[in-house]
Amino acid sequence: MLASLLLSLLCLWPQEPVAPDAGGFSISTDVNLVQLDVVVKSPAGGYVSGLKSEDFRVTQDNKPQQIKNFSMNEAPVTMGLVIDNSGSMKAKRPGVNVAALALVSASNPHDEIFVVNFNDTVNQGLPTNTLFSDDVPTLRAALWHGKSEGRTKLYDAIDYSLKVLDKGRMDEKTIVVVSDGRDNASILTRKGITQAIEQSRATIYGIDIFDEDDPEDNSDVLKKMAQMTGGEDFQLHNMTEVTNVCTRIAEDIRHRYTISYNPGQGAPGSVHLIKVTATSPTGQKLIVRTRTRYMVPDHK
Repeated sequence: MLASLLLSLLCLWPQEPVAPDAGGFSISTDVNLVQLDVVVKSPAGGYVSGLKSEDFRVTQDNKPQQIKNFSMNEAPVTMGLVIDNSGSMKAKRPGVNVAALALVSASNPHDEIFVVNFNDTVNQGLPTNTLFSDDVPTLRAALWHGKSEGRTKLYDAIDYSLKVLDKGRMDEKTIVVVSDGRDNASILTRKGITQAIEQSRATIYGIDIFDEDDPEDNSDVLKKMAQMTGGEDFQLHNMTEVTNVCTRIAEDIRHRYTISYNPGQGAPGSVHLIKVTATSPTGQKLIVRTRTRYMVPDHK
């Protein structure tokens, strides 16, 4: 238990980044900084690039924070594709798998990606002893791993995926969750997964494929997870929309700024609110999306 909490703390507070490797991106080894993935859009909805650190303002619990590190580049990410493989997804899985591969194709070719398929159990899709891959055929096989049957262990699958993310080398960490129903089989509670997300570095994107009359609609859960972490949630009524959404997510990931600041000491278990605002050099107020809160891990 202690080792797990310490690992969460290491991921939440990265140190000063090490020098970029030969691929032109940095790998974090840190413990001092809170690192935020930040998307900035204009009022018209387009991505805004070319901003500098002085164009941003960061507050924690309404107190201004000094930006320590700042960058915008298409750095590789550690990314998990977390796919509902319950019985209700059987007819939908072929379309979801095609869409997930479209996301991979539109992403940075150096991303390290893993696949988690979940129903009554939570299963790593990649071969044993292979945590991550950037190979499309390998990822395709991982997406097709296992039968679509049983119930939905959504919370347990996300918790498992957060632990896999912790083992990734990349500074930016993302989970894309695809599901069509609420959790009805997890051991972990909604409160428990919320706390795990608050202690993580993950940005979560949700794709909710549901019918309006479905009593097990999960849109509220995925929406709140996305809002909390600075991702986006997409509620789809038609499977034909899934591929377009996946390519939009890939574009979103590749247009993020990275901002780090030193939060100072925090009491274990305390939750802190984060707000980031941005203004263009011409004074235009911009739309910012990033993580809104984090919890300091409890060492007990």
